[in-house]
Amino acid sequence: MTRRQQRLLLLATALAALALAAWLVLSAFRKNLVFFYTPTQVLAGEAPHNRSFRLGGMVEAASLKRDADGVGVSFVVTDTGRSLPVHYRGILPDLFREGKGVVAQGKLDADHRFVADEVLAKHDENYMPPEAAYALKKGRESVKVDR
Repeated sequence: MTRRQQRLLLLATALAALALAAWLVLSAFRKNLVFFYTPTQVLAGEAPHNRSFRLGGMVEAASLKRDADGVGVSFVVTDTGRSLPVHYRGILPDLFREGKGVVAQGKLDADHRFVADEVLAKHDENYMPPEAAYALKKGRESVKVDR
């Protein structure tokens, strides 16, 4: 093999290794990527059915119900336009309250009920991430148009 062929082989091997590393990083990133949806978006079919996503909104008043075993809870998340039932097995955060903001991560089951793996309560009712504020505003506008 000539020196030129050796350099080309080394360059091709390095590029192949770099491409493989980039593919591995991107595939790991895709598996861990979790999107945020409102109840209106979920009920419109925009949320994935086969992977985990985050559901955000407000806990509907008088919707919190505890299972007989004391571990499971059911509640309803609303974006003031549409509502979606949520079931969670675990300990709720201390700041979790009806009428307050919540973000739940999980999947939809066959009955279109959201089964949460994790529930996060918003720390302050005055703070709202820009994408959540936009989604809630868009949900309210679509309800006004429907009425």
